[in-house]
Amino acid sequence: MSEPLVAPPPFERRSLLTWFLGTGVGAFLASVLYPITRYVIPPKLEESSAVTVTVDIQPASLKPNSGRIFKFGSKPGIVVRTPAGELKAFSAVCTHLACTVQYREDLQHIWCACHNGHFDPVTGRNIGGPPPRPLDAYTANARGDKIVVSRSATT
Repeated sequence: MSEPLVAPPPFERRSLLTWFLGTGVGAFLASVLYPITRYVIPPKLEESSAVTVTVDIQPASLKPNSGRIFKFGSKPGIVVRTPAGELKAFSAVCTHLACTVQYREDLQHIWCACHNGHFDPVTGRNIGGPPPRPLDAYTANARGDKIVVSRSATT
C-alpha cells in the first residue's frame, strides 16, 4: 500500500509577518548606519597636484591694503596687497579649525571670522586668537595682467 500524499503545510501568516518585520528592521538599520559610517569615515579626496595657479585678478585692481580669495587646487587661497604695496599669497584655510580667512582693511591684517584668529599679512604668522600656527605661505608674482601664485618649496 502506498502512503497517502501529504500536502505541505500552508504558508502561515505569522511567518510572513515575521519576515516583513525582520526585513523592515534590517532596512531601517542600514538606512541609519550607512550615513553615520560615511560621516565617520569620509572618502579619500585626491589633493590637487597643482604647483602654480594663474589667478584671474589684475594686479592693478588689487589696491594696497586689500586682499582677494582665489581657488588653489581644491582649497582656497588669499592674495594680499599689503599697506606697503607688497604682493603676498597664503593658504586661506585657518590653522585653527579650517575656516576660510579674509583680509580686513580696517584691521590691516588677515582675519578668521570663526574664532577671531588674526594673521600678519606679510608673513602669515598668527598674531592673535586661537590659531596654533601660521598660514601656509605661497609665492605671488605679477605677470602682465595676471597674478601667478606658486607653492613654496617648504609647503
